[in-house]
Amino acid sequence: MSAGAGSAPGTRLPPVTGIAIGSMVCVIVGVILMASRLPSRPSLAAPAALVGAAGALLLLNGALLSRRRDFAWARFFQVARWALLAYAVIAGMLEYTFVYDHTRGGTLVVMTLMLAAFALDVMTLLAFTVARFEEAPG
Repeated sequence: MSAGAGSAPGTRLPPVTGIAIGSMVCVIVGVILMASRLPSRPSLAAPAALVGAAGALLLLNGALLSRRRDFAWARFFQVARWALLAYAVIAGMLEYTFVYDHTRGGTLVVMTLMLAAFALDVMTLLAFTVARFEEAPG
């Protein structure tokens, strides 16, 4: 990934978008595996491993991005707050449908973690995409 307008000349930004998309793929595959077993009780082994992988990719993204000092952090957090608010509302509505449909136990936990990972992935993608083209302070 080449340097954006907001980064110092000759520096490269971490592969935030690629890692976030990898995390989203883990979540999507996990949801497909769970949905393919409905209405019977789905196996949670593979979806739980996939949500764990998605979480690890989210943490990796955060670690790589947090090491950047010459980044438009003010713009990143401005976009991130609004994106997270929007996706928290969407995830809350989806969570309500799970509870309303009597999803319980481990299935509800895995689905909730998948919703959280997906919301954080989308928030990261939106905020990073905007902030990478913003002029970094200093």
